[in-house]
Amino acid sequence: MRVVIQRVSKATVSIDNSIVGQIRRGFVVLVGICENDSEKDVEYIAKKVAQMRILSDDEGKMNLSLTDVKDAAILSISQFTLYADCKHGNRPSFINAARPEKAEPLYELFNKLLKEKYMLHVETGRFGANMQISLINDGPVTIVLDSL
Repeated sequence: MRVVIQRVSKATVSIDNSIVGQIRRGFVVLVGICENDSEKDVEYIAKKVAQMRILSDDEGKMNLSLTDVKDAAILSISQFTLYADCKHGNRPSFINAARPEKAEPLYELFNKLLKEKYMLHVETGRFGANMQISLINDGPVTIVLDSL
């Protein structure tokens, strides 16, 4: 499992010109699932995202996690293109990305863990949809995490 975390001051996701998810302070999390991923990978990444200390404290230091900040939230976006293989030619291969029938339940589990286990506010796009993401990257801060 691979995620890209972007610390944001606000973000929205739209489908067909309609906003389907939006947050203020928090993280936009782009979520990629590969064929070898399991629930164990999802649990590991959900914990890392929830506890990632990249929000600023009163002194401006990256010292707080989402669980430390009352109004912080996550905008979670499924993105199979995180597993693009560009080694050969100029057209990416997505052979390592999980098929939708495997990826969607793991993506849903990821969001459920963030909501229920870590008590975070999570907004989402729609799995498999053509989405437009608008965000203001705060910092900028961008972190890439891979599971075990």
